Amino acid sequence: MKCSALQPLRAPKLLPRGTSENRLVLRRIFVDTGSMSSVPSNDRSAPAPLPRLAEVRQLFPESPSLDIPRMMREEFGPVARRLKPGARVAVAVGSRGISRLPEIVGAVLECLRAAGARPFVLPAMGSHGGGTAEGQIALLGEYGVTETALGVPIHPSMAVEEIGRTSDGLPVVTSVEALRADAVVLVNRVKPHTDFGGDLGSGLLKMLVVGLGKQVGAAQFHAAASRLGYLTVLRSFAEVARRRLPLRAGLAIVENQRHDPTRLAVVLPEDLEGREQVLCAEARALMPRLPFDRVDLLIVDRMGKNLSGTGMDPAIIGRMIHGYSLAEDLEPRTPHVRRLFVRDLTPESHGNAIGLGLADFTTTRLVAAMDREVTVTNALTALSLQGAKIPIAFGTDREAITAALTTLALPDPTQARVVRIADTLSVERFEASEPLLEEARSRPDLEVLGPAEPLHFGDDGNLAIHLPRGGGGAICSPLRRASLAQW
Repeated sequence: MKCSALQPLRAPKLLPRGTSENRLVLRRIFVDTGSMSSVPSNDRSAPAPLPRLAEVRQLFPESPSLDIPRMMREEFGPVARRLKPGARVAVAVGSRGISRLPEIVGAVLECLRAAGARPFVLPAMGSHGGGTAEGQIALLGEYGVTETALGVPIHPSMAVEEIGRTSDGLPVVTSVEALRADAVVLVNRVKPHTDFGGDLGSGLLKMLVVGLGKQVGAAQFHAAASRLGYLTVLRSFAEVARRRLPLRAGLAIVENQRHDPTRLAVVLPEDLEGREQVLCAEARALMPRLPFDRVDLLIVDRMGKNLSGTGMDPAIIGRMIHGYSLAEDLEPRTPHVRRLFVRDLTPESHGNAIGLGLADFTTTRLVAAMDREVTVTNALTALSLQGAKIPIAFGTDREAITAALTTLALPDPTQARVVRIADTLSVERFEASEPLLEEARSRPDLEVLGPAEPLHFGDDGNLAIHLPRGGGGAICSPLRRASLAQW
């Protein structure tokens, strides 16, 4: 069958599962340029041919494991000992899934207790957790940061107070709990931000301004940043907060390509901006990326707030949270991902599906797992409207993948350049289709771990969670393994 143009069709209503009616709808919508081989078939026994994939590993350099308790005693101990005995110290902890976070926070608390201080944990995550105290406690609990585990109270109040104004007359608010403490210690990862570039990113300054600003402060910051620029507002807000808060130190965490801590740096208040610039550059150099500049279809097994502030890291998927275009003739992006299919939402996200709008296709089960109120709160606070949009959703993975490949309009969909990753934190091991394997075999930084095999679907039409391949086991990061029991 040949056809010179797509026929105009009324938008059909797709059913929630992979039914025969859906397959008939897809067959009506998609017209192949040369044959109907890539169009979903109405016959379960004759599924559309799909690309074959093999497991590939990026060869990241090894880095030694850190002795966190010893490092904290040596680096942070002297800072803690300068506090008055009995001082109430707020240890600010955010909403990101940082590797070894309970151990790091626990080591900070132990140094403070050894110095005679009375520490407590203060959630510093802006509007995350639905902008509620209960939601923020629940988020910390997902990472093992609990009162029982750490032996200190958590003070989750969302109350804020205005502490001053910037030179532009903008009001700056901060946590009342932080203001009432005798000292504040920030604990956060430093990395390039998902929303803006420059020499500062997501780190101690952002926690000081947005995290401790709670929902109100986060909304004020993002509104001002949309007019004046992120870096300008970050610096001006941070200057006000630094003057008014009893800030004693920040602990900056830099991660390697495997997202393990590779550096812990104790930073004094007067050095915050200068040290963070250096650490952000170091983190940028260590960030993993997809090893291919052009990908026809990227399959992301799961997205979530514990993996990236935007659900999926823009540096990995090549799409920015504030919008993107599928036009082929625009300035090239790296990587250039023509179609993106995301399958599931992590339980740790508690329904926050911000970033879903960066995908072209998803599943009805991910949409069902989405908490609209929580997602909308995040989108409106951060002014990330694109990220809360819902892409085309299908009842099964097979239908979504087939539809995505068909929209590429390739002569042979089995030769599409396809990459499948567990999530944007886990790109050391991934799957790639045969057109990419030839390139991978010629590169010293990549290792093909087995032969190409067909995609493995269950009886329900969905891909298996584990991806066993010859020579390397399954694609499953530590973060992924930790949450598989909740899926």
